[in-house]
Amino acid sequence: MQNRDKKRILILGGGFAGVECTLKLESYFKNNPNIEITLVSEDNFLLFTPMLPQVASGTIETRHIVTPVRTLIKKTKFYEAKIKNIDPHGKIVTLFGTTENRVMRIHYDFLVVALGSQTNFFGLKDVEENSYKMSTINDAILLRNRIIDLLEQAENETDPIMRKRFLQLVIVGGGFAGVETAGEINDFINEVAEYYPSISYKDVKVTLIEASSEILAGFPQKLAEFAKDKLVERGVEVILDAGVTSFNGQEVTLKSQAESNKVLIGSSEQKKGHYKLGELNSIQTNTLIWTAGTTPIDLIKESLFKTTKGRIIVNEFLQVSQFPNVFAIGDCAIFDPLLSMKKYPPTAQIAEAHAKFAAKNLKLLVNGKQMIPFEYTWKGQSALIGKRTGVASFFGINIAGFFAFILWRNLYLSKIRGWEKKLRIWIDWNLDLFFKRDISRLKVFKKDKPVDYKELDEVDDVW
Repeated sequence: MQNRDKKRILILGGGFAGVECTLKLESYFKNNPNIEITLVSEDNFLLFTPMLPQVASGTIETRHIVTPVRTLIKKTKFYEAKIKNIDPHGKIVTLFGTTENRVMRIHYDFLVVALGSQTNFFGLKDVEENSYKMSTINDAILLRNRIIDLLEQAENETDPIMRKRFLQLVIVGGGFAGVETAGEINDFINEVAEYYPSISYKDVKVTLIEASSEILAGFPQKLAEFAKDKLVERGVEVILDAGVTSFNGQEVTLKSQAESNKVLIGSSEQKKGHYKLGELNSIQTNTLIWTAGTTPIDLIKESLFKTTKGRIIVNEFLQVSQFPNVFAIGDCAIFDPLLSMKKYPPTAQIAEAHAKFAAKNLKLLVNGKQMIPFEYTWKGQSALIGKRTGVASFFGINIAGFFAFILWRNLYLSKIRGWEKKLRIWIDWNLDLFFKRDISRLKVFKKDKPVDYKELDEVDDVW
């Protein structure tokens, strides 16, 4: 017989927001037998996404930036499952397994939606089909394998046009992910080029494309300029004021967002790059890496919640107004513009802040007390620009160069959950000081089903 006094709290999403909210709720209700907490996620691990570029470049081992959810939670029931439907009227969430499509329904009294976001391709279907992403651990593994495969193919390619395509890599999006990916890939290729006798580092071209006039939007202009100049100095071509219109797997087509594109060209021998203004209509390449923005997942857009730009509208308490027992946090939430003019970027920093407030307000709501409105003071941000160089801005203090790089490492290492993972990452970083990165491309194959040759013998045209 079910305890009618028991309250069921269900959290959807195992990212920064979902896990942080779960852990806070556990701490609030650890001695309360009448509170049942459940977490649902497609993955059974928490992924530390800021370090994905370093996985793609081989600086950090794959499993070192993932932490199993079950090692973090104590009181919470966990389901590794996909979410099929959210019924806020009936207070039911329908799930199905990640490998088997077995349907399960979970009833809740309170719901926290922390389903994050997905890559935004802005309706460019051919780009979506042919490009690489940088949002999941699988994306980083695929990209690393791709880069190594391109080097292997280019080493023995005699056709100069094909060879040029192999050695041209294009990253779209000049935000954190794009800049850090460009820097890491450039460093990786520079380091391992010696293993390929016919390939000079100068033959490889890494290009970063940004639709606006500056990279790293949100950073102080001086830091953004420093980052741009440093990338160009190290051989990365930076194209500004240019938007991608298509990519067919062999050619990226561009459209100028201003009077003309601004192309910044440099080399590893140059201390400064130079500017070239003009129309650049296309780039020949077989590899496009898309980091140009995010959008909420389709499930949110198709839900019964009121949304704007695909994100769930919440009040100052992070509640969904038409469903007071539902909270939305992280990338999938946006404050009601009628209640607040404040806009927060979709970052891990904001996601964790949302999570803490939502958990606290849930505690107050369960106990029949007045909730508190969300308030947050932006702490700052940092980004890597490649090996041993970064930019950082905290509390009005701007830092660039090696010290910013050290600050970035210490800051993000402190955010990693578990001393074991911290130690493994620290060891990876130190090994990178003394040894070159591995170029093994590990292939993954699905085991084929056994063939019934008796059946094949009965078919005339098998061979």
